[in-house]
Amino acid sequence: MNLFLRELKANRKSLIIWCFGILFMVVAGMGKYEGYSSSSGQSINELMASMPKSLQAMMGVGELDFSTPIGFYGMLFAYLLLMAAIHALMIGANIIAKEERDKTTEFLMAKPISRGRIVTAKLAAAFVNVVIFNLVTLVLSVAMVTNFNKAGDPIDVIYTLMAGMLILQLIFLVLGSAMAATLRKSKRAASIGTAVLLIMYILSIARDLNHKLDGLKYLTPFKYYEAKRVLSDGALDPVFVCISFTGILGLLFITYFYYKKRDLSV
Repeated sequence: MNLFLRELKANRKSLIIWCFGILFMVVAGMGKYEGYSSSSGQSINELMASMPKSLQAMMGVGELDFSTPIGFYGMLFAYLLLMAAIHALMIGANIIAKEERDKTTEFLMAKPISRGRIVTAKLAAAFVNVVIFNLVTLVLSVAMVTNFNKAGDPIDVIYTLMAGMLILQLIFLVLGSAMAATLRKSKRAASIGTAVLLIMYILSIARDLNHKLDGLKYLTPFKYYEAKRVLSDGALDPVFVCISFTGILGLLFITYFYYKKRDLSV
């Protein structure tokens, strides 16, 4: 319990900064909707449709109705997903690697606690951080969309979007922890993990630009819970949910297995 609380305290400032970042993204993003809505909804969609085909594909033009607050939020959600993924990966990698990075491994290993319990406490603290990030995003999203939702359209789908975001966060959380546990230089896990994340994000864009690359959607979690899919279906795709949790469990196993066996540098 002491290690769990210590990790929460150590990541408190970082979490606050990230929450302010998500506050800016949601408020500024939905604030743009207010500017666009000064004209008719039809002209918003026409403006989006006049953009280059590549931008249309990435923004979901034709699948999202930008004349409604929830449709406009769907475009913003892609960037919120990216922020959430980066935050989760970085905390997952750093919370495992921090002792080796800060040269405090000897202090930690001197405690009467097994490596398995150390990993559990660290991952539990990281999980609390991503849940708080998710809840802050949820509250801000509901508040801002409700503020502009003059027509009273249902916004319950935001909760579904946030559930998908949480699963995505867990994927990148354990991806970061698994990389930190397996890499010889664990302090490089965050940078290498971020590169992998960006490659996955680029693959999701490539899939939108060329539908012949449809198979890429299984290689990038960013396609699993994209807003245009969730807003259209009104639910998360069970196939992608199963793939996600299979990956999460696999990466968790890798984290525990390799952390218990690695030679920790002091």
